Amino acid sequence: MRNKVTKAIFPVAGLGTRFLPATKSVPKEIMTLVDRPLIQYAIDEARAAGIKEFIFVTSRGKGALEDYFDHSPQLENELRKKGKTDLLEILKTTNMDSGAIAYMRQHKALGLGHAVWCARRLIGNEPFAVILPDDVIAAEKPCLQQMVEAYEETGGNMVAAMEVPAAKASSYGVLDINEDMGSMVSVNGMVEKPEPGTEPSNLAVIGRYILSPHVLKNLNKIKSGAGGEIQLTDAIAQEIGTERGVYGYRFRGQRFDCGSKSGFLQATVAFGLSRDDLRDDLHAYLTDLMATEKAAQ
Repeated sequence: MRNKVTKAIFPVAGLGTRFLPATKSVPKEIMTLVDRPLIQYAIDEARAAGIKEFIFVTSRGKGALEDYFDHSPQLENELRKKGKTDLLEILKTTNMDSGAIAYMRQHKALGLGHAVWCARRLIGNEPFAVILPDDVIAAEKPCLQQMVEAYEETGGNMVAAMEVPAAKASSYGVLDINEDMGSMVSVNGMVEKPEPGTEPSNLAVIGRYILSPHVLKNLNKIKSGAGGEIQLTDAIAQEIGTERGVYGYRFRGQRFDCGSKSGFLQATVAFGLSRDDLRDDLHAYLTDLMATEKAAQ
């Protein structure tokens, strides 16, 4: 019987320079998509997948991120006095029980692989998930939950994958496919940010992983790779050909790159239109905006 995936690492040490000046004082992960911070979407997805232990790899200046998950007695009392039970229920989803969440510092920006390695002692010898909060995925069944269900059949190592245009492949880790089984592919190789025209497929890795603890052992030995950073894909690639293997999972859903301004705006519109309380006003505004632009042309 395979060990269940109950631990997840959230690498949140980045400076968010693409969102300056906002991120000068506000961690990027706290920036709100409609009315929830990016990190809340990641936490909700992890909870739906059965994650019980949440490990954040942070850096200096991320205090607001830690405060977000703490209880706020004064705010809760004020809402209770005013009878705003609906808001109290929403607030409960942001609270984390003592012992369920841990914070590790990444003192140097040495890449995603190094960030994951920083949490090695809290993972031990168990399989674990990695969630990048920048990748927000709208899906009927949360992406990580889909992957956990598939992992229960395959074991090994699994990365979320989606098809990307050839022109954008150099921005991703790209899979070299051994066997295509529909929603699942077995992996023959992984290339981090391939040079244009050299990508082995159009199937790119995005920010969801389920990994064997052996990946942490591989990170112990690995040297810096693409961009002078310690690449997580290099450590995962070392699992190819072992009895554990590496699989790519074509998830069902739409991914938004909220680490970019355009992706963040697209997600805001998409999530706004999905809300019953916002859809009509937002749709009317967008319709009027398009009509005004068309008339101006």
